Amino acid sequence: MNYSIDKDPNRTLTLILYVLYIIAIFTGGLLAVIALVINYIKRSDVHGSIFESHFTWQIRTFWWYLIWNIIAFLPFLFLFFTGQNPDLFAGVALGASVFCIAVIFVAWVWIVYRAIKGIMRLNDNLPMYSN
Repeated sequence: MNYSIDKDPNRTLTLILYVLYIIAIFTGGLLAVIALVINYIKRSDVHGSIFESHFTWQIRTFWWYLIWNIIAFLPFLFLFFTGQNPDLFAGVALGASVFCIAVIFVAWVWIVYRAIKGIMRLNDNLPMYSN
């Protein structure tokens, strides 16, 4: 065990940020935005340490999670093209809703997976990426 890494305050911060990313799925992403801001503010403090790769991992996780959530809601744009046809509107709304729920669920599972994987590597005092 590397006790100097275990006692580093950036280790605790990195762990807290992982937890914020997990809890963020229940807050509409608000805590993820807060974690992202902290990642960017504190990124220079962790430069050259194993925590730098964890911060990069967390930042990439946020941006990919945001992209997948945007993609999840894109099918709702087709509702504008249904005109006055209520059957078409209902069909498009149902299809868009099913797609949206499925993509958001997969994104939630994915962000929790990435956070847990990060926590496990952090617990083992390992960087997220191997050179």
